[in-house]
Amino acid sequence: MKIGVSTLALFPMSIENILDYIESIKIGYVEIIMEYPYHEIDSDLINSYDLKTSVHSPLSDINIASLNESIRKASVREIKDSIDLASKIDASVVVVHPGHMAFLIREFKGELMQSSLKSLKECLKHAGEYGINLCVENMPEMDGMICKSLEELYELTQKTGVSIALDVGHAHSMGLSIDEMLKYDNIGHIHLSDNDGSFDNHDAIGSKNIDFKSLFKGLRRIKFDGVCVIEVKKQNEILESLDYIKKLNY
Repeated sequence: MKIGVSTLALFPMSIENILDYIESIKIGYVEIIMEYPYHEIDSDLINSYDLKTSVHSPLSDINIASLNESIRKASVREIKDSIDLASKIDASVVVVHPGHMAFLIREFKGELMQSSLKSLKECLKHAGEYGINLCVENMPEMDGMICKSLEELYELTQKTGVSIALDVGHAHSMGLSIDEMLKYDNIGHIHLSDNDGSFDNHDAIGSKNIDFKSLFKGLRRIKFDGVCVIEVKKQNEILESLDYIKKLNY
C-alpha cells in the first residue's frame, strides 16, 4: 500500500522543512495543500527531493459551485494553477473540493450542482492536457456543504469524468460503513484520518472508531493502486498514524 502525508499536519513550517521531515520518516509521498504560505512554491525545490507528490487545490476563499460567475471563474483559475504546479512537479493527482452553498443560495442547490459540474468540466479539460488525474473530494457532515453524500458525488463524477478522492473521515462523519465507502468504481485517491463519527476532527488513525483494518482489507479487495494520504492536524499524529498502520501489517 502506498502511504503519503499531507502538509496539513506540518503547517506553518516552511515547505523545505516539511519535505526534509517527510524524507526523514521515510515516507515516499507528500500531498501539498496550495494554501498560503504554500500558494507559490518553487517547483525546482520540490523536484530536488526524492518524493512523489499530489496536489490539493486551495480550500479557502474559493467556490467552484458559486452562482456568482466572477467568483466561479476565479475559483476555476485557482484549480488550474494547482494543475499547472502538478505538471511541473510530476504529480499524478490534483484534489479539488466540489464547492459549497452560501447561506442565501441554499434554495438553489440544483443550480449550484450545475455550476460545480461546469467548473469541473473546465478543470478536467485542463488536467487532461497534462495527463493529470483530477479527483473531487466528498465533504463532511457540515452545514452548507454539497456532495456530503458519496452517491451524490458519484453522480457528479459520472457526468464529468473526474475521479473520486475518498476522504474516509468525511464519509465516517456521514455514518457510512466501509463497504458503503468502497462500492464506487472510480476511486482514484484516498485521505485518511480518524474521528468518532460526530465531527470531522482529522484525528490520528487508530485513535477513534473508524475500522481501518476492514478499510485496508477492502482496498486490497478492490485492488486500489493509488495513494492513501494521512491527513491529520498535528505533527505527532503523523507518527501515531504510521505506527498504527504498521501494527495492522499494512
